[in-house]
Amino acid sequence: QVRLVESGGGLVQPGGSLRLSCAASGFTLDKYAILWFRQAPGKEREVVSCISSVDGSTFDADSVAGRFTISGDNAKNTVYLQMTSLEPEAPAFYYCSADPSKFTCYDGLEYGAYGMEYWGEGTLVTVSS
Repeated sequence: QVRLVESGGGLVQPGGSLRLSCAASGFTLDKYAILWFRQAPGKEREVVSCISSVDGSTFDADSVAGRFTISGDNAKNTVYLQMTSLEPEAPAFYYCSADPSKFTCYDGLEYGAYGMEYWGEGTLVTVSS
């Protein structure tokens, strides 16, 4: 049974940092593209970052480029999202996702959230003073 579990969210002050984790079971993360999405209340789920060990590709959305870093630990079957210089914004759930037909970030980004089959339940990130 495929399962993705996010953790690491919480309340942080503007300018602060958080590291989110996405632990997988039931499949091997390094064989697929892994994407992080976020969704604030009343907004569309948007892609944040992507990593693929299949072709070594990574992707960061323009809104987070230079501040967020995605990485993976294959031994732990876990992907991380290091977030720094966090900006004040509405609370958002961060989700990691994967799909058995998406091997590279190009694959994963083609259809965005609509193309992903496996999802975690999300972890809430609130950036506020």
